[in-house]
Amino acid sequence: MSLSDPIGDMIARIKNAQVRNHKKIVLPSSKFKVKIADVLKSEGFIIDYKTNKLESNKVDLAIDLKYHSGSPVISTIERISKPGRRIFSSAESLPKINNGLGIAIISTPKGVMTDIDARKLKLGGEIICKVF
Repeated sequence: MSLSDPIGDMIARIKNAQVRNHKKIVLPSSKFKVKIADVLKSEGFIIDYKTNKLESNKVDLAIDLKYHSGSPVISTIERISKPGRRIFSSAESLPKINNGLGIAIISTPKGVMTDIDARKLKLGGEIICKVF
């Protein structure tokens, strides 16, 4: 089965797992999903992630979700740029998420990073999602 929006599927799985208080989710892996998981880990939204190679030459991405006193650390994760409507932004006009308390994950020519890092490097790019 092919997905038209694998990043949107990843975000939906994270949301659904946190509503049900799951500790871990497993989803099909890609390099882009691993980079997004790396940003979420470095910003403290998830505990850890790892890739597992299956016998059918496919790779799974396992994400350990993070909770603080019973409630999920990620209160909102929302897809911004969708396959039907890509949203791009310059470095100066990158959005501040929740007055700087949240992050936007940006795909830039130098890789996937947060909006804060993109502003420091004066890089624009595609706004993938916002997290807070």
